[in-house]
Amino acid sequence: MADDAAVPVRRRDARRNRELLVEAAHEVFTEQGLEAPLDVIARRAGVGNATLYRHFPSRAALVDAVFRDPLTGTMAAGEQARAAADPWEGLVGYTEAVFAVLATDRGTNDLMTTHLEGVESLQAVHAHNRATMELLLRRGRDEGSIRADVTTEDVLFALAALGRAVPSLTTAAGPEAWRRPLALLLDGLRASPAVASLPSPALTADELGDVLQGLGPHRPPRSSTG
Repeated sequence: MADDAAVPVRRRDARRNRELLVEAAHEVFTEQGLEAPLDVIARRAGVGNATLYRHFPSRAALVDAVFRDPLTGTMAAGEQARAAADPWEGLVGYTEAVFAVLATDRGTNDLMTTHLEGVESLQAVHAHNRATMELLLRRGRDEGSIRADVTTEDVLFALAALGRAVPSLTTAAGPEAWRRPLALLLDGLRASPAVASLPSPALTADELGDVLQGLGPHRPPRSSTG
């Protein structure tokens, strides 16, 4: 009977440990990026490494648990952009919403600007992001506000490359410093009689995936005591 009575307590403790791990992982990933040491997360949660791996057998499983809900905000911004009457305004609003998150959360920055295998929620977000961009660019090309030779891969690559620099940029120049280079990037998408044709072939979808995978997550800061 005593063992039976202890079962709900163990379940409650396990649920609480999982919650503590998710909270600690979000804090550490936000500060250091997705390659932050897992033992740092376990210590911050106040549990042992064995407890962490019992709940999350891989880094990808932990990342998925931490960012599944926050990433839905990106998809909501995409839905709002798709519904915009003006595709240019939708594109600007969407990219600004995404970059505002990239500037404050290194973990989300890693997820949105690189490729990490095994994170189920991330696959859905990347697919939604791509579909949003394709729709807005197509609408913009059809009405003549966006240059005809720009591809979805062009834009996703440029945004990812700039997005990777955002944490360093905001640390050095202030939390809103990303707005200027983003505005310059977006301005390059505008249709104009004076604009030169783009050189070389555009990236394919597979090539873009390889590039993003090659970027890799942000490295955690090195200890000054090392």
